[in-house]
Amino acid sequence: MHHFNYKNNELFCEETPVVDIAEDVGTPFYLYSHATLTRHFRAFDDSFSGIRHLTCFSMKSNSNMAILRLFDREGGGVDIVSGGELYRALSAGVDPKRIVYSGVGKTVEEMAYALESDILIFNIESEQELSLLNETARGLGMKARIAIRVNPDIDPQTHPYISTGMRENKFGIDIRKSVGQYSIAAGLDHLVVTGISCHIGSQLIKVSPFVDAFKRIKDLRDRLEDNNIHISYLDLGGGLGITYHEEIPPLPEEYASAIREEVGETDLTLILEPGRVLMGNAGILVTKVLYTKSSEGKNFVIVDAAMNDLMRPSLYGSYHGIQPIKISGRKSIKADIVGPICESADFLAKDREMESVRPGDLIAVMSAGAYGFSMSSTYNSRPRVAEVMVKGDRYYTIRTREGYEDLVRGEMIPDFLK
Repeated sequence: MHHFNYKNNELFCEETPVVDIAEDVGTPFYLYSHATLTRHFRAFDDSFSGIRHLTCFSMKSNSNMAILRLFDREGGGVDIVSGGELYRALSAGVDPKRIVYSGVGKTVEEMAYALESDILIFNIESEQELSLLNETARGLGMKARIAIRVNPDIDPQTHPYISTGMRENKFGIDIRKSVGQYSIAAGLDHLVVTGISCHIGSQLIKVSPFVDAFKRIKDLRDRLEDNNIHISYLDLGGGLGITYHEEIPPLPEEYASAIREEVGETDLTLILEPGRVLMGNAGILVTKVLYTKSSEGKNFVIVDAAMNDLMRPSLYGSYHGIQPIKISGRKSIKADIVGPICESADFLAKDREMESVRPGDLIAVMSAGAYGFSMSSTYNSRPRVAEVMVKGDRYYTIRTREGYEDLVRGEMIPDFLK
């Protein structure tokens, strides 16, 4: 459910005409609905009412500080994967006791930053990381609360690039070896073992892989208790999918109900890391048609947004709905929607049935709130776009459009070239 709807054949975000925003901030730009974001967070978080839990937004899906502040005000935390994300979260006012640090490649500097910030928990991905975090904490005279991320070898039935819980993936420690790793961790003076972490993939459209994974980590928790290693947190990760095209993913309450049935009566706290399910359908990418052309019966719509703005179609072959900002009633065509980047992979949609468009028309690329701006780049020296949030009949720029001067900031020509 989202708040992008047509009124008199014109697309609105909540009570605001999208065309008015485009005329003010220019194109392309990302547009987010405050009402949709709030609704999605509450729908997810409320589904787990009655169970001790913490909903930590997976901020890699969208790290804008306004988004982080919104979810923080709703009582959520964040799941981070870098020192930069920690800095963003703290800058947005997120309580460090609601920050979980995941990721396979934490540096000493990042570990120290997170320790000094007193985050809730580190999700550890390897034995070497265990040792390094212990040494880092010792050097600071502190103790680090940890969970070990286990790899349960569950097929999440999703795109292989976003599958993270199978044996061949780089993430986590083989669950069959995890009791031994927990024993090692329990023997390190500057670590406090407090949780189990598991994340099997992204854009999952079935509940069963979540349930299968949860059963395995619940069994691991029982084995750890038998070894006098006590667990307080079960981090179930994220990964719940959304509808981009024809997918029918489970609703948050269906997911929660399945987990609730497996949890039963417990004193454990569940950590949940939704990202896409909160953000995906709460945002769109608005772009302007520059040119149209035909070649050998193939139609192309060339727009001012490109693969550097939205990588998912080029990277994953992902589907995003394409809608006109103003419905004109023109005949339908089949076309590739492509950008200005000098790559054949620069497309937002291929062979898409759509209303015929003309230069100057505006197009909405739907379901672009997650892994849109956060994966964008300045490839081809294209400044990154603006981000805007709508609340009711008002809109707010939450990131200004970059200029050419931003492209060269930090670069220097050495003396021998002057």
